[in-house]
Amino acid sequence: MSVLVTGGAGYIGSHMVWELLDAGEQVVVVDRLSTGFDWAVAPEATLVTGDIGDDALIDTVIREHEVDSVIHFAGSVIVPESYANPLVYYENNTCKTRSLIDAAVRGTVRNFIFSSTAAVYGAVGLEPLREDTRPAPESPYGLSKLMSEWMLRDAAAAHGLRYTALRYFNVAGADPHGRTGQSTSGATHLIKVASETALGKRSGMKVFGTDYATPDGTCVRDYIHVSDLVAAHRLALQRLRDGGGNLVANCGYGRGYSVLDVVESVRRVHGRDFEVTMDARRPGDQPSVIADAGLARRELGWVPVRDDLDAIVGDALAWERMLSGKNSVHRA
Repeated sequence: MSVLVTGGAGYIGSHMVWELLDAGEQVVVVDRLSTGFDWAVAPEATLVTGDIGDDALIDTVIREHEVDSVIHFAGSVIVPESYANPLVYYENNTCKTRSLIDAAVRGTVRNFIFSSTAAVYGAVGLEPLREDTRPAPESPYGLSKLMSEWMLRDAAAAHGLRYTALRYFNVAGADPHGRTGQSTSGATHLIKVASETALGKRSGMKVFGTDYATPDGTCVRDYIHVSDLVAAHRLALQRLRDGGGNLVANCGYGRGYSVLDVVESVRRVHGRDFEVTMDARRPGDQPSVIADAGLARRELGWVPVRDDLDAIVGDALAWERMLSGKNSVHRA
């Protein structure tokens, strides 16, 4: 039996592939390589280049690789971009997820793990968010993910599919072993942007909004190391295989850092200063988004091991240095 990882050539997906292989799983990846990279996929995994909306392709992959579980990462993830191109987000994140769920049902796949987001909560206060907080997404990105959660809920009720939806907070860092990391050109993730700026890959960076009702006026976020996040997915898979019920759970550490905290961490870990300018707020940015992840800890037995901002930044910086060498090789 195999695990199908969609978007497995991307940032989080490539980490998931390594996590599964390290646990002895057989892994097949489907990725259209629009933002991912074939070299980011572990060589022991099978890479199928294609779109998750291609029903015939997914049917074939499920059948030929005897897929018993799907871990679904493929989609579009940039909140500001979703305001400018909402139909793209509903197509990539909602319509194609519907197609993938349908293929899983047709192929009698038993387990489905979905990459959701804290953006489903919308405007919130400063307190940590629980899963029973009423969803009220403000961006097309958040709504596209929430609709996918609803489809999974209904498909599970109708067809017996078992699922887990994990709502991510701010994913950052890179594989501590240096095997993969955030590699997308022009990425908007704060720690990625700050690391690129520190290493001279960008001439400077902007802080968007300095007048929020937070301790230093900048947005506060719950940063989770990507290795801890994929470990939660592996545990979620094991729970489903052991007969666990459907679950929607937050993935974060339960503590927040401001944008300026992150900038100072990158300066501290890197040991050098870099240019930062202040700019106006961006659409869709909330003052503070922090997880209450107690449910994931209880239900999954999840114990994070890399809950330290400087450690997250250190792994991100190490990957940026390694990525410079990889890009030189692939340009040659």
